[in-house]
Amino acid sequence: MNNNLYDMIFKRKSFHLFRNIGSECITQEELKEIEETFNNFEPLVKGIKVGIRIVKDSTTCKRGQEYCILLYSELKDNYLQNIEYLGEQLDLYLVSKNIGTLWFGIGKTDEKQIDNLDFVIMIAIAKIDSEDKFRKDMYKSKRKELSEIWSGDYYLDIANIARYAPSACNIQPWLIESFENEIRVHRYRKPGKRGIMPVDMVEYYNQIDIGIFLCFLELCLVRNNISFKRELYTKEDADSEKNLTAVYRIR
Repeated sequence: MNNNLYDMIFKRKSFHLFRNIGSECITQEELKEIEETFNNFEPLVKGIKVGIRIVKDSTTCKRGQEYCILLYSELKDNYLQNIEYLGEQLDLYLVSKNIGTLWFGIGKTDEKQIDNLDFVIMIAIAKIDSEDKFRKDMYKSKRKELSEIWSGDYYLDIANIARYAPSACNIQPWLIESFENEIRVHRYRKPGKRGIMPVDMVEYYNQIDIGIFLCFLELCLVRNNISFKRELYTKEDADSEKNLTAVYRIR
């Protein structure tokens, strides 16, 4: 994981509309670099084929963006968490280049497959002419109180950063248990708490969100020089509100 991405956690914001962002444009060289950089990110799960395509049209996203980045994946265990773990690294990388981003979860595209990989989600992007138009104070973002998502008295400094991970409809579907030598991450689905998200898509987007959260969590651990071994879980109880997703054993 690129340690330089950590600082971008504090700068990133979701550009729900790309307005008043200046007249600068993303160059062809930057587009090529985006693809090359994505291909060099460390995945959450090795052995899952992924890919991206950068397009101007062929999507339902109409937010004033220059391009949409379409993310694709093989359909294997934990593929949703994996593609978003990679996608969030890309999100933060783009911010470092003054490229504004928007996770557009409801977006559709005509390009539903590339190289036998299935479309998962898209990021709308545009060049921003000033760093002042990015987030100035992350701590003013609306998030659940720490006590709602984090139990235990360990790694609270990390918790207070990782909890600002973005999520679909800002649902923040994670519950964490902290111990001296272990952090346990659960995907949490509370009935009725899904915003405008269609009920049949809750599990899909919640798994995507967990991938983003794990990216934030690991960036925080690395920045604090905390070494760990990660174990992912795939078996879930569909009827349970709380499912164990990942365990971090602190070394």
